[in-house]
Amino acid sequence: MSPIDLIGHLANFALPALFVVVVLGLGGRLVMGKGAPLALWKQMAINFVAALGVLAGGLAYFGRDGMMATYAALVLVCGTLQWLLAGGLRS
Repeated sequence: MSPIDLIGHLANFALPALFVVVVLGLGGRLVMGKGAPLALWKQMAINFVAALGVLAGGLAYFGRDGMMATYAALVLVCGTLQWLLAGGLRS
């Protein structure tokens, strides 16, 4: 595999995570307002690391990329984490 192919494969592996993170970050600001305790880029960075972890875990568990169960877990984990980062547990 050439370096260009490797970069393409890694980018395609990470793009679902990046898409979910951007949509959640911007959508969370729209729904929960701008009173979040963390900056938007920090929320997106934390979510992106968690999303890549979920995708890597799905790849390790299923032995291949692109399983719908992995994408469902990605949305569940990132949605929950975004809610927590946006101050979802504030009293």
